[in-house]
Amino acid sequence: MAKRARIIYNPTSGREALRNDLVDILDVYEQAGYETSAFATTPEPDSAKNEAARAAKEGFDLIVAAGGDGTLSEVVNGLAGLKKRPLLAIIPAGTTNDYARALRVPRDNPVAAAKLILDPANRFKIDIGQAGDKYFMNIAAGGTLTELTYDVPSQMKSMFGYLAYFAKGAEILPRVKPVAMEITYDGQTFKGKASTIFLALTNSVGGFEQIVPDASLDDGNFSLLIIKDSSLLGLMQLMAKALNGTHIDDPRVIYVKAKDVTVKPLDPNDRLMINLDGEYGGDAPMEFHNLHQHMTVVANMEAIPDDAITSDITPDMQKAEDDFVRGLGEMEKDT
Repeated sequence: MAKRARIIYNPTSGREALRNDLVDILDVYEQAGYETSAFATTPEPDSAKNEAARAAKEGFDLIVAAGGDGTLSEVVNGLAGLKKRPLLAIIPAGTTNDYARALRVPRDNPVAAAKLILDPANRFKIDIGQAGDKYFMNIAAGGTLTELTYDVPSQMKSMFGYLAYFAKGAEILPRVKPVAMEITYDGQTFKGKASTIFLALTNSVGGFEQIVPDASLDDGNFSLLIIKDSSLLGLMQLMAKALNGTHIDDPRVIYVKAKDVTVKPLDPNDRLMINLDGEYGGDAPMEFHNLHQHMTVVANMEAIPDDAITSDITPDMQKAEDDFVRGLGEMEKDT
C-alpha cells in the first residue's frame, strides 16, 4: 500500500503566502513517495487538531503542519495522545515559528522546508510536554510576563514580528506582579514569590535562543526557569542578561532540569494562567510531564547543534540496526 501524507495548512498564515507554494509543496511529498492531499483549516475551534487526529486514525503515514506556531500546536495536540503517531513535518509560515527555528527548518522558503523529507536521515524522536489533557512541544509558561502573548494582536504580530512583543513588553513591565507559588520538580520544591516560570523543550522562546541556552530536544528533561525578581529594574537587568544567556547564573533566577513539574499558587484567590506554545492552556494548579522521545519529526539534522540532541541514532538508522541484529539471530537459528 502506498504511503499517504496529509498537509494541514492555515490559509491565513504568513500573509497568506503559503497558498502560492502549495502545488510545489504537494509535488515534493509526491516525489518522496507519498500520496499527498491537503486540508485548509477553518475558523472553527480545533480545526487543525481534529483533522490531524482524523488523518492519523485513518492510517496516514505523514502529517504536515503548514502554518504558524498555533497551527503546529493544534496538530501536535491532535497526534500526541494517540497510541500510533505518524511522522510529523513542519512548513513554517507564521511570525516567530519557534519550533521550526529549533529544528533548523527553513523559515523563509516553504518549498525548501518541504524538501527536508527527501533525505531519510532528516528525522528523529523528540520530547513532548504534557500539561493536564493538553500537549506542547516548545514551552509552557506562567506569570505576568506571559501575558505578552495574549495581549499582542495577531495583526500586529504579522506586521512587526518580534518588535510587537518588545513594544508590548515595555508597556507591561511596570505592572508585573509576583505570585506566591509552590513549584515541585523531581522531588525538590520552590515555595515563594515569582514573576514568571518557563518550562522549555527547546532553546527558542519567542525567537530568542539564549533564554534556555542548553535545552535539548530529546533528553527527557524540561529546562525549568523560575524568575523570582519582579521589580522593574530587576526585570530589565535580567532581560538584558537573557540576550547572551548569562541570566541563568543570576541569583534571582532558578535554572534546573526536570522531568516532572507541578505548579500551584499558594493563595487560591491568585489566578495563575498557563501559556502552552503561545496559547492559553488553563489555570494552575497544573502538572507537567516530559514524554521522552514521544514523536518523530522531520528536521534539518545537519544544521541542529550537536548539544541539542542526545541521541546519535535516527529512526531509520535504528531500523537498519534492528534488521541487521534480527538477521544475525535468524542466521544463528539456521546453524
